[in-house]
Amino acid sequence: FRCRMSHQSCLPWGSWAQLGRSLAGSRGTRSVSVCAAAVPGELGSVPLAPNPVPRKSWLCWTSLPSCCVRYQGNSQESSAQPSSSHHGQSQLRNVASSGAIRKHQKSLSAWFSNQPNEERQFGPSFSLDAVHVDPVIRESSLEEILKPSPDLTIQNQLQQPCRKVISLHNLFDVDACGRQVKNVVLYGTVGTGKSTLIKKMVVDWCHGRLPRFELVIPFSCEDLSHSHAHVSLRRLITKKYQHLRDVVPVLEASNLKVLFILNGLERLNLDFRLAGTELCCDPNEPVPPSAIVVNLLRKYLLPEASIIVTTRPSAVRRIPGKYVGRYAEICGFSDTNLQKLYFQMRLSQPGCSGEESQERSSAEQENLVEMLSRNLERHNQITAACFLPSYCWLVCTTLHFLYFTRTVPPSQTLTGIYTSFLRLNFSGEVLDSTDPTHVSMMKYVAKTVGKLAYEGVMSRKTCFSEEDLRECFEVEMKTESELNLLEVFRSDVFRFFLSPCVQPGKEHTFVFTIPAMQEYLAALYVVLGEKKTLAQRVGKELSELIGKVSEDVAVVVNIISKVLPLRFLPVLFNLLKIFPRYFSRVSGKDRDAIAHTMAEELFKEEDYYNDDVLDQINSSILGVEGPMRHPDEAPDDEVFELFPIFMGGILSRRNRAILEQLGCSIKNLAAFEIAKAMKKTVIRKGRRGLPPSELMDYLFFLHEFQNERFTAEAIRSLRAVNLSSVKMTPLKCSVLASVMSTTCHEVEELNLTSCNLDSSSLRTLFPVLLRCKALHLQLNSLGSDACKEIRDLLLHDKCVVSSLRLANNPVGEQGARYLAEALAGNRSLTQLSLLHTALGDPGAEAIAQHLAENQHLQELNLGYNSLTDTAALRVVEVAKKHQTLDKVHLYFNDISEDGKRALDSLRMDRDGVRALVFLTAGTDVSDYWSHILSVVQRNLPFWDRERVRQHLALLLQDLESSRSQTANPWRKAKFLRVESEVKKMLGKLQDGSL
Repeated sequence: FRCRMSHQSCLPWGSWAQLGRSLAGSRGTRSVSVCAAAVPGELGSVPLAPNPVPRKSWLCWTSLPSCCVRYQGNSQESSAQPSSSHHGQSQLRNVASSGAIRKHQKSLSAWFSNQPNEERQFGPSFSLDAVHVDPVIRESSLEEILKPSPDLTIQNQLQQPCRKVISLHNLFDVDACGRQVKNVVLYGTVGTGKSTLIKKMVVDWCHGRLPRFELVIPFSCEDLSHSHAHVSLRRLITKKYQHLRDVVPVLEASNLKVLFILNGLERLNLDFRLAGTELCCDPNEPVPPSAIVVNLLRKYLLPEASIIVTTRPSAVRRIPGKYVGRYAEICGFSDTNLQKLYFQMRLSQPGCSGEESQERSSAEQENLVEMLSRNLERHNQITAACFLPSYCWLVCTTLHFLYFTRTVPPSQTLTGIYTSFLRLNFSGEVLDSTDPTHVSMMKYVAKTVGKLAYEGVMSRKTCFSEEDLRECFEVEMKTESELNLLEVFRSDVFRFFLSPCVQPGKEHTFVFTIPAMQEYLAALYVVLGEKKTLAQRVGKELSELIGKVSEDVAVVVNIISKVLPLRFLPVLFNLLKIFPRYFSRVSGKDRDAIAHTMAEELFKEEDYYNDDVLDQINSSILGVEGPMRHPDEAPDDEVFELFPIFMGGILSRRNRAILEQLGCSIKNLAAFEIAKAMKKTVIRKGRRGLPPSELMDYLFFLHEFQNERFTAEAIRSLRAVNLSSVKMTPLKCSVLASVMSTTCHEVEELNLTSCNLDSSSLRTLFPVLLRCKALHLQLNSLGSDACKEIRDLLLHDKCVVSSLRLANNPVGEQGARYLAEALAGNRSLTQLSLLHTALGDPGAEAIAQHLAENQHLQELNLGYNSLTDTAALRVVEVAKKHQTLDKVHLYFNDISEDGKRALDSLRMDRDGVRALVFLTAGTDVSDYWSHILSVVQRNLPFWDRERVRQHLALLLQDLESSRSQTANPWRKAKFLRVESEVKKMLGKLQDGSL
């Protein structure tokens, strides 16, 4: 018996619309059990022993705590479980097998405690040894599976109550007719959490929370599909589970309550016809593995055993309905309350934020969860995406990467997160095991959905009509096999990548479930070389054919040429080999085109002043705080700045290795040639002066590319790095440090003004700061702790910092003491700006005490620090004796007229230092008046306006007084010009226009 998804001779495009309208039509909303974290992935093989290295398909589960919390909505879930058979227990004790089963439980529990690499890299917060949310399960029927989907939109489904909700532990309850259910088919599309639920069932049994069954035996259909030798059921069980050697012989006689779990039925080709699979009731008889599965489901082999099968929707009908006691569909998180509960548990675990203080980390976690909850309540597209537990996992993983990454391991990249996410969900699966081509699911997605994604990126759109879908999916459908593959894709995979748009007026269009996934698949489509014209595709196939044929022809030609004097044959043979060589040169041009596309998209001038890509991802998940956009308001242009970054990330060795497992092969030579071609374009364009946010994107691209030699060459070309006003999160600081560490060249200037830096940021950036000559750290709220880090930086023997600007930071007295210690021992610093750093007289005194020990400082700015005459004169007295210090800025301090006269009396030729205090110098205008006014104008947004107004008024009075004391008309004109500038600034200040 062979059953396939039925199809019509031509595909009606109403069926695509039905897919959109039914995305969650069968999803429940009111029931959840809090027992285990949903992690994407499919079950794979089971270990022979408890401690082998786990295969990737079983890696997404761990043991649960002994106490399990259960959360219920309106579902009427029965908590009563039938008691175990006392007769079976007594027989079990008689055969002394209870110890073997306990060992079996321990082995399974230890196996499921292994976390996948994708979980371990995020620390203890993502350990699955914690409570979590189960997706909703809805009881279904074969009739419901076959009938057309209801006309429902995502917006309606968010409030649609679910009928026939059933819990995992009640799947084997009696059916509506009172018959005991023995065979259960649990189905769901990719990403709904089938494997997670099965793992939960196994772990529940290991911890005694599933008393209905005395023995649970899980099997992976993927493993069974790879075994072609005949084997008996008894041998199959003992081969997988050695601890059950004493139990298997008495499976029938002991009347044990046994549960067989068959995960991933779509991997097996089952034939229920008697002509195809003969009857077998002997557990000791060797038969093909598929025959064992068929006879277990027929109830001809171990008829009292219970069986649960997981599968994708396209394979549900491979089992005839008469052998199925209950169909159950996994509906995902169909209620925003379930999504919120999941995120609350995943993001609020202790240790989520690393080694930060407990109070700070807790507040940050709470704020993160609150912002995410508000975005979910708005019913944005992320709400529709989080129907799938897999995407909830991706959201949490991305947030952890953005917020709690203190150091970036080389293997941890955003592209790596998305690649690993696809591996967890697709795990190298073929789209349809019954199709002879055995095309991998991910390869099919890259060719079809990737094409849709790429065309959307090129045309700057995220919403796709049914016509767009038809052009990408059906335009090349020519054979029955291609049509069958499309039907399976629509049934099993389509909903994973595309969902109906929730924006008003666009309900009948589709969008990518997660926006960044569109850019990832578009990048994969390009890098795999799928973006080819018809002539290029035909040429490639013809080249490969001629290349293979020419090898055979060479042997024949050599033999004939020795027997017959046909000299023209070698000539023809050489001409035959010209085509593959010519085509290989043409294919090299394709790699140049990929590199050109990457460079053009990376440096698009229209994207220069957008937020950097990491902030864009953050906004797409947490939303943008502020008033909601009016429906009639024109939307902003779509931005696809992740597209070229993903292209670079996919080319990294680690991601190529994972994609190879998924059936998407990118050869080393191709990656090398693309990187070689990129040097001509990407590095050349990267040398140009880029806006700060665009430069951050460029640095992030280099981090994602993971090519150290390429990155080193690119970084050496950057002599100045301007990241002012970029919010430097711990992740961005780590990325900057990681990328800059590929070289050891000196950086002329590093501008980190207004970047939200703190002491931990400076620690992360320490190796980079050592190599910077000019360092701008203004407006970063750097206090005494940060000054301690700066002291260590300036005292380092490899420090080359010559200019340090710390203006508008709360340095304070203690911070000044740290900086004074640094001045005493530093040998590179020539300019130090401490403008508006709250030093006060004690801070200035600390600077003065250590200033004499410094031998290199040339300019010191202590303006706007509330210094009095005593402190100002003390600093100047030390400066007069300093060998190199010739300029001290003291404007906007609390200096009296007497202090001003004392400072005005300083002469550069006599005292060796100039003090910049006022706009006047005796009876003349100061040479630095424009500099002082420009400093005031630049810093006015960060200063106390009333105090600035008072100081400007004093400066104006001083100008008028000095002008009245001179008779020189030229000097009077200069005074009037400066007075007009001060009056203009005062007027704008009072009007609020400055």
